[in-house]
Amino acid sequence: MLVVVLAAGAAGCGPLSRTHRDPGNSHEVATGAPSGRADAEITIAGGQVHPPPGWLEVAKGRQVSITVTSDVADEVHVHGYDLAAELRPGVPATVRFTADLTGVFQVETHGSKLVLTQLAVR
Repeated sequence: MLVVVLAAGAAGCGPLSRTHRDPGNSHEVATGAPSGRADAEITIAGGQVHPPPGWLEVAKGRQVSITVTSDVADEVHVHGYDLAAELRPGVPATVRFTADLTGVFQVETHGSKLVLTQLAVR
């Protein structure tokens, strides 16, 4: 196992703070199955994400809509696409865009560092 970890480090894997900015370079593991949908509705309450973080899988060129409602002020960010929306307590915020970059991209909150979902564009 130690050899695998060292090999991954030698292969150029960097800290998430650097690699999550480059499209498709996140090494995080999604916890759900691909949904096949082009939209998502996510709620954050008490520091918990519902539904639990998973995949939002879309075909390149498709429209994506991600709506987040949080119980605290924060910012939702789609890495790789560099899109963000302000989260105000109890007010849904929606990020809409065309999925024109392929890869796997994290959608997370900036203040609380919660992973909300991973966007897989093929």
